[in-house]
Amino acid sequence: MSQPGFQFPQSLSDKYQPSEIGQFVGLEKPRKILSKFAESPYPSAWLFVGPSGTGKTTMGLAISKAVAAELHTIPSQECTVENVRRVLDTCHNYPRLADWTPGKFHLVLVDEADAMTNAAQLAFLSKLDSTAFPPNTIFVFTCNSVDRLEPRFLSRTRRVEFSSYGMAEGITGLLARVWDSETDNPVDRPNFARIAKESNNNVRDALMTLEVAIMGV
Repeated sequence: MSQPGFQFPQSLSDKYQPSEIGQFVGLEKPRKILSKFAESPYPSAWLFVGPSGTGKTTMGLAISKAVAAELHTIPSQECTVENVRRVLDTCHNYPRLADWTPGKFHLVLVDEADAMTNAAQLAFLSKLDSTAFPPNTIFVFTCNSVDRLEPRFLSRTRRVEFSSYGMAEGITGLLARVWDSETDNPVDRPNFARIAKESNNNVRDALMTLEVAIMGV
């Protein structure tokens, strides 16, 4: 049993996960687009497309924080018609409650949307039309590829590409800052650029590799 107040150590990927849009490594264009959106949010649906580890889900969380939204997350393995309808009903009904803050947003974050069932995709489609769109709601769908998504679904979302291209320098700098923060060893520094390259510019993988290196010092 843990003692009161005891906190388990965090992995580096959790500890250094960005919580604000401006904190992301690389991703210049997504940061620019989504920073402007967060300044003046509006009901809309977004599709973040790109490789694993480029920050798609974390960016969705950062947007939710930036606009102070009520967050609803639907992991891919739970993206069933029942869960989709439950979340959509919540988004429709909350603005009508007396204790709901006027102007407050819902943000529905759907991870790995390309893995959802056709039935779940159709359930979303029925609500993404302007005539049925839930009030004060922002949808963020993430995926690695759009191959399994219906053209009708794609036409109802604003697509933002999350590319690992050009991230090597940012990841290298991040790894150096983390090393300096987590160790007092200025001598045995790993080759941060190589770690970034071998991780294929996947921030999460690079941080896990660095974590192992720190443990070996």
